[in-house]
Amino acid sequence: MKKLFTHRLVWPVLALVALIAVNTVSRPSFLSVTVQNGQLYGSLIDILRNSAPLMLVALGMTLVIATRGIDLSVGAIMAVSGAVALTIIEASPEPGNLGIVAIAIAAGVGTSLVLGAWNGFLVAVLGIQPIIATLVLMLAGRGVALLITRGFITTINSEPYQFMAQGYVFGLPFALCVSVAAIVVVAVAQRRTALGMLTEAVGINPEASRLAGVRSRGIIWGTYIASGTLAGIAGILYSSNIMAADANAAGMYIELDAILAVVLGGTSLAGGKFSIAGTVIGVFTIQTLKTTITFLGVPPAVSPVFMAGAVLVVVLLQSRRVRGWFTSGARPAARPVSTRSDAKVLS
Repeated sequence: MKKLFTHRLVWPVLALVALIAVNTVSRPSFLSVTVQNGQLYGSLIDILRNSAPLMLVALGMTLVIATRGIDLSVGAIMAVSGAVALTIIEASPEPGNLGIVAIAIAAGVGTSLVLGAWNGFLVAVLGIQPIIATLVLMLAGRGVALLITRGFITTINSEPYQFMAQGYVFGLPFALCVSVAAIVVVAVAQRRTALGMLTEAVGINPEASRLAGVRSRGIIWGTYIASGTLAGIAGILYSSNIMAADANAAGMYIELDAILAVVLGGTSLAGGKFSIAGTVIGVFTIQTLKTTITFLGVPPAVSPVFMAGAVLVVVLLQSRRVRGWFTSGARPAARPVSTRSDAKVLS
């Protein structure tokens, strides 16, 4: 029991199970999955599909936080990625052409990669604090997206592009397949190679890692590139879902949800040890919580308070001191000092 309650994933898993239980009791059809025309439908499928953009952003945020960094610009990068892709498709005489759509997606993701490399350059090469370096792009990125869309919400009608967020592959949503592929790639790169160990070493002590021969600058730079690229793919999925590029609304506050998912998954903001599995659980917990709030009919003005309260409970349960209440028994009372015996010894 002690090992169970001290494991960093036990409370996020319990929170997710509790949310699923609440939804199941309130709505017995919550766990039901139906098959129509070879495609899966249901509340659980919707949660898995809708969590794809946050999953991509949170994976990149995990790597950045593991190196003692932070990336506040992921929402703005999502807006830029969607703006670039939809502008190219809108300008094309054949918006439904698969080749044009592929070029647009590549341009959007490529632009995001460049923006991530810019963040990495500021942090790893120029030594600017991560929160300041990414705050610059967080503020300027949406302005860039507005310039690309000329201040309007760009809308398109393209079936191949719509397939990114609303299509199905082997009965599963394509967006879910994209997020699963990202999880596999990140997990293999970080847990099946030495890269994960080096990333943790840089996060624990960058100077000691440098003296040990680890190229900390390249690793930090690479994490920001990965974060920007994953955010760009998330921007493609988001714009594909609404078939529009909204520079003001795309990825709004998603950086906060991503940081929250990483923390709920047990990764410390101080850097070092990180958990990919914990981040995945954290993302599903947040998305399930949002679905629960919507289903329970919580007013929009109150929903942030409701969500903050639920998250606060999970965070408190992750505290070492709180976990110690479940794992350690009462301490034996200290023996009182006998002044009579002390006096006898002194005499």
